[in-house]
Amino acid sequence: MKQADYIKRIEIKGLWGRKNISWDLKQDVNILSGVNGGGKSTILNKSVNTLDTLAGGSLSNGDAPGVRFVFSPEDATCIHYDVIRSFDRPLIHGDLLEKLADKNVKSELDWQLYQLQRRYLDYQVNIGNRIIECLTSGNPEDQLKAASISYPKTKFQDLVDELFGETKKTIIRKSNEILFEQDGDTLYPYQLSSGEKQMLVILLTVLVQDNRNGVLFMDEPEISLHVEWQQRLISLIRELNPNVQIILTTHSPAMIMDGWLDAVTEVSDITE
Repeated sequence: MKQADYIKRIEIKGLWGRKNISWDLKQDVNILSGVNGGGKSTILNKSVNTLDTLAGGSLSNGDAPGVRFVFSPEDATCIHYDVIRSFDRPLIHGDLLEKLADKNVKSELDWQLYQLQRRYLDYQVNIGNRIIECLTSGNPEDQLKAASISYPKTKFQDLVDELFGETKKTIIRKSNEILFEQDGDTLYPYQLSSGEKQMLVILLTVLVQDNRNGVLFMDEPEISLHVEWQQRLISLIRELNPNVQIILTTHSPAMIMDGWLDAVTEVSDITE
């Protein structure tokens, strides 16, 4: 399978049984706007078959009936993607709750954080192996490159410390998993507020993409985020992974205030 760099167009036929969607996308940021009930979330749900998929995966044509993607390059057959849900609802899957080793996982954001902790450990192993390979290659250029490999992780930690600074929460940097310190106490991610969990889920998802090309789908990511965080969100994502294509829906004017007005598409403009 040949991986695409980004999605050039999403085509959906027979939406609501009578309408077709043709959405030409930009390589960097795409924001879908519209009135309540206009179909924003439906279009995203249909595009990835279901937004209940929380772990990263590979999106191919034919995953959802009536949906076609035009990739770049056009001979690519699939693309890496992540989906982020923003609603911190209680987990209702009884079988899943019984199987979880960590009983602190009680909501959908908790479940996303639980899965991301595993991806974060894999990410750290991967960058550690790359650093060792550079340091032992004997090539002076590779040795200089080793220092830059861990930069995104340090950037992520710095950003989270800054964002959570008002409540004096800081990441414990010597820990292999995501833990926080606050006034001398150790906090698990599940003990954060809904807004803090949501921001952590988004930034951690982008970090573990490891600067890879792919798509980040987000349905109303502004839920639970205060206005300043909403305004900065897209730029923060781009700082951590400038190669990711962002596709999101929103109701919030703050999401486009930081120079993203040109990235907005109205549902009515792509509906035939």
